[in-house]
Amino acid sequence: MKNKMAFLLLFMATMGYSQNWNTDFTHATTAAIEQNKPIILVFSGSDWCAPCIKLDKSIWQSEAFKSYAATNYILERADFPKKKQNQLAEEIKKQNESLAEKYNKEGIFPLVVVIDGKGKVLGKTSYKNVTPNEYIETLNSFLK
Repeated sequence: MKNKMAFLLLFMATMGYSQNWNTDFTHATTAAIEQNKPIILVFSGSDWCAPCIKLDKSIWQSEAFKSYAATNYILERADFPKKKQNQLAEEIKKQNESLAEKYNKEGIFPLVVVIDGKGKVLGKTSYKNVTPNEYIETLNSFLK
């Protein structure tokens, strides 16, 4: 019983810290247009790409980024896991491959693309060993 309670508390705590990463690009673009916000599209290899994992831990999971992004960006993740247990639904795989053909022809991981609601690329970056606030400044520089 204690194990179940501990798991439940841990699950609820992680839900409180989760972000609204879309995995449906159509939904992300609709939200971007409705809310007049740019999209951060992240190409990630969540279970094999060391810089992707570092970017997630040092930037995406930071409180500074979470609070800033919640009011300023729409978040979309195009993940390309390799491990069998982490495979995505077929429709999401196809969507991510299509996004990669359009926005990540070079196959860079991680690649962070800032786009507007119509799909126009405003800027691109990747993992940088900087503070979350410095990373936010980089992303915002694409909006000028």
